[in-house]
Amino acid sequence: MNIYIYSDESGVFDKEHNDYFVFGGLIFLGIEDKENWSRKYSSVEKILRANKGVALDYELKATQVTNKEKGKLFRTLNGCYKFGVVIRQKQVLDRIFLSKKDKQRYLDYAYKIAAKRAFEKLIQDEIINPDEVEGLYFYVDEHTTATNGRYELQEALEQEFKLGTFNYKYDTYYPPIFKQMKQVQLEYCNSKSKLLVRAADIVANKIYYLTKNEMIKDICEIQNMNVIYLP
Repeated sequence: MNIYIYSDESGVFDKEHNDYFVFGGLIFLGIEDKENWSRKYSSVEKILRANKGVALDYELKATQVTNKEKGKLFRTLNGCYKFGVVIRQKQVLDRIFLSKKDKQRYLDYAYKIAAKRAFEKLIQDEIINPDEVEGLYFYVDEHTTATNGRYELQEALEQEFKLGTFNYKYDTYYPPIFKQMKQVQLEYCNSKSKLLVRAADIVANKIYYLTKNEMIKDICEIQNMNVIYLP
């Protein structure tokens, strides 16, 4: 089985001016699952565009729609597997923010751990059999990541899910959770042309809004949602 992961971010990674930074996303178990949700989400987008009287290429990201419209789009994803990570920036070490490279490495770490915890929950709930997973395909909203930064995230995901990781400090090897893994791919996308990245944006925005407004209990009550908090 192949798993498809679409994600986006919400907030700015800058602890001086922001309290939270969020990654949010969607997990689809197989190509048929992905296509079914694509059709559902696309039909709701079409209705909203018609109601707003905007062109077919008008991008319905969280910043372009009303709260009521965001709610409608989010409810469309009720049965879909969702995941996220909330970074509590005030608790992140100051030195992380001193260089772009350190910031990117921390964000990469947060992203891969959020995905891993979501997969572990699906395994625990016996929704997926880890021995049947052969491919992971990540689709991330493109942002101002340098080319070498993109390669580093690809390598981090591959290491985590295909090769396993090694903790040199404790001389410990952590095997990958998917032992039959053959391929881990990462693609940066323009949300304007990637329907499910726009859907992931709505998820990230929902997590960010509820966190910022201290409505953590509401996040816990969202169907099929797995959110972690760092640090």
